[in-house]
Amino acid sequence: MIVSRAPVRITLGGGGTDLPSYYTKHGGFLIAAAIDKYCSVVASRRFDNKVRLAYSETETVTDISQIRHTIFRIALEMHNIDRKIELHSFADVPANSGLGASSSFTVALLNALYAYKRENSTHKLLAEEACHVEIDKLGQPIGKQDQYMAAYGGLTCLTFEKGGGVIVEPLGVSNETLMELEEQLLIFFTGKERKASDFLIEQDKKSREDDADMLNNLHRVKEIGLETRKCLEAGDLGRLGELFHVHWENKKKRSKNMSDPFIDECYEEGRHAGALGGKLVGAGGGGFLMFICHNGDRRKLINAMEKMGLTWHPFHFEFNGARIIMNTIGYQHNSYLIDRRIAVRLR
Repeated sequence: MIVSRAPVRITLGGGGTDLPSYYTKHGGFLIAAAIDKYCSVVASRRFDNKVRLAYSETETVTDISQIRHTIFRIALEMHNIDRKIELHSFADVPANSGLGASSSFTVALLNALYAYKRENSTHKLLAEEACHVEIDKLGQPIGKQDQYMAAYGGLTCLTFEKGGGVIVEPLGVSNETLMELEEQLLIFFTGKERKASDFLIEQDKKSREDDADMLNNLHRVKEIGLETRKCLEAGDLGRLGELFHVHWENKKKRSKNMSDPFIDECYEEGRHAGALGGKLVGAGGGGFLMFICHNGDRRKLINAMEKMGLTWHPFHFEFNGARIIMNTIGYQHNSYLIDRRIAVRLR
């Protein structure tokens, strides 16, 4: 049995500049943090020649072309695995909640398949393959940050080059600032689920058409991302809260569906309860609402959001990225070889 997992992420600044329609013309930049909420994939060998999948549904097939779940099917085709495997997926967060769970699942799945074949993988390879599956193969109008954050983890700066390359740099933040940031960031589930692609289609289309308002909006978001880096490296979390607020006000201009009256009311209640700033995590429309506040205002903010019907989800930063946390298939194989060598020597 193999257990593979990859973290989801929250975006701290610059989100939206990771779409090819923008960065291939202007370059992109953002800062994100992986958190200890995971998508996991369990892989095991089957006695028969079938492939069995278990997610929100179950599938058992004799030919992988029959698989309905597109990411499972494409990943198995890419890795030339067409029999004798069973795969189960699990997630700590709901789908379509703005934390990049789909990409975390894809990265965890690919890592599990490498381990199943007893081949090595790297963070870079997993991120690139996940982007290939979701963007190239499936044609989704999404960016690259989710795949890279799921693979690398940490508090990470991502620079998206015009030629398609991605520069991955750990954020140069002190331990003191890191602990304060983890204490002051709070995320609340709004209960609203939505597909990121539904909100990114409009941004993608307007960016491709060089729509002036959309490009100016994204240019400003990139500037906020770069300033966010400076704030964090300087330990200025008060200024970070201000940037969150500016980012959210700017982000809402991208689409009339970015927010709604309930989310706006929750946001204002959060500000009244002491939040320095906040925003919806992800493409918009629902998912998780993130705030930053002074430690002394944490309980007041939590109480205010719970009165609005939102659920607080504590978290810690995750610095390991994608990992194989158990692999007994390889161990069984090695034990067999060792036992066989010992038996030969005894004879």
